[in-house]
Amino acid sequence: MSRASYRSKKKAPPADPRAWDAPTLEIESLDHEGRGVGHANGKVIFVDGALAGELVSYASRRIKPSYEVAEVGRILRSSASRVVPRCLHFGNCGGCSMQHLDAAAQVAVKQRILEDNLWHIGKVEAERMLPPIHGPAWGYRHRARFSVRLVEKKGGVLVGFHEKGSSYVADMHECRVVPRQVSDLLMPLRQLVGSLTIARRLAQIELAIGEGESPRDLVIALVLRILDPLQPEDEAKLMDFAAQHGVVFWLQPKGPDTIVPFDPTSPAELSYGLPEFGVRIHFLPTDFTQVNAGINRVLVGRALRLLDVQPGDRVADLFCGLGNFSLPIARRAREVVGVEGSVTMTERAAVNAARNGLGTSTFFHATNLFEVDAAYFEKLGPFDRMLIDPPREGAIAVVNALTALGDAAPRRIVYVSCNPSTLARDAAVLTHQAGYVLRQAGIVNMFPQTSHVESIGVFERA
Repeated sequence: MSRASYRSKKKAPPADPRAWDAPTLEIESLDHEGRGVGHANGKVIFVDGALAGELVSYASRRIKPSYEVAEVGRILRSSASRVVPRCLHFGNCGGCSMQHLDAAAQVAVKQRILEDNLWHIGKVEAERMLPPIHGPAWGYRHRARFSVRLVEKKGGVLVGFHEKGSSYVADMHECRVVPRQVSDLLMPLRQLVGSLTIARRLAQIELAIGEGESPRDLVIALVLRILDPLQPEDEAKLMDFAAQHGVVFWLQPKGPDTIVPFDPTSPAELSYGLPEFGVRIHFLPTDFTQVNAGINRVLVGRALRLLDVQPGDRVADLFCGLGNFSLPIARRAREVVGVEGSVTMTERAAVNAARNGLGTSTFFHATNLFEVDAAYFEKLGPFDRMLIDPPREGAIAVVNALTALGDAAPRRIVYVSCNPSTLARDAAVLTHQAGYVLRQAGIVNMFPQTSHVESIGVFERA
């Protein structure tokens, strides 16, 4: 049956494109989701599983007037960068999208995505592209949120990420992007949860890993999202599991702020170190910390070198969180002002500063940075330098405020981004309206094997 006949009957094509005379496509590039991109019949075709330079057959699963979204069929001409995915669940599990692409090629693709976004969205080019920050491609993830479901037809409890493009939980036996000792816990956790009286009332398990004095000395915390209280027999099983596998359980009966250690004798928090700056950050398992602790250490070091803080500087750290950048900056600056939307986070940042002997040179404020204006920054007083580390939404209110400040705005800004499109949008305002020049930019491969792109840019007043 032809592809046209499928359309005329308004039915989806077969799931396996090899089952029929599928069309072929030259893949020109990869998009920001890691899909192959080609053109056919005046349309853009996005092909999951295809790589740049390949000739593939494909089957469309979504057809729109100007584009189609498709699945790869046969690889008729393979890319030299194609590799065999290391994880058995790749393609079904939605946790990774780029395991079929060589790790070095992944970095190059993300660098191109950043450059394309800066130019096509922001109409701006960096004077210099920084060498990418990258590290180990496997076992790097120190944070994850595993869904839990009791599925009788699959033999019991499932613990894992969602299936690709689905709300179903993937039937995972391993996970190659978390540390090996965590991957080895997936099957025992399935057995544990299945044996609990509240197996149907345990919705998710959140992973958070802290570090001992050495970054290799890991403390594995597992936060159980429980919708009903544990029974005494459940508590005994958790105690045995924790002792056998060397993990620490926390319980979360409601929102993230309700977490408590399951064992009152366990450490009341986790921590990680930034040894280059003699700083240790303490956090709770549900606090925001970077997924990739090793890359975070490199990122903080590069950000401070790019910020070029001088001993007499007054520096702002916007979206400061627990003080990941604030405290290292405070080692070099006269004063640091951290701003974050959460009162809880700013309070914890202040505690971290005091623990590191930096309480007298750091000040933290809770403010909604998506609603600030120039008057807000005028009240805070002038800053010599500024670091901005916003969520995916970017920092458009901040950059608009800096534009209004004119010559009173900081001389240099380091912008750490987890979304190249909003970085590009904000870069357009900074360069075309606020009088800054984008001196340097580069990617930070915080999430190997995924299409997620983090980046860093340096803006300086012209």
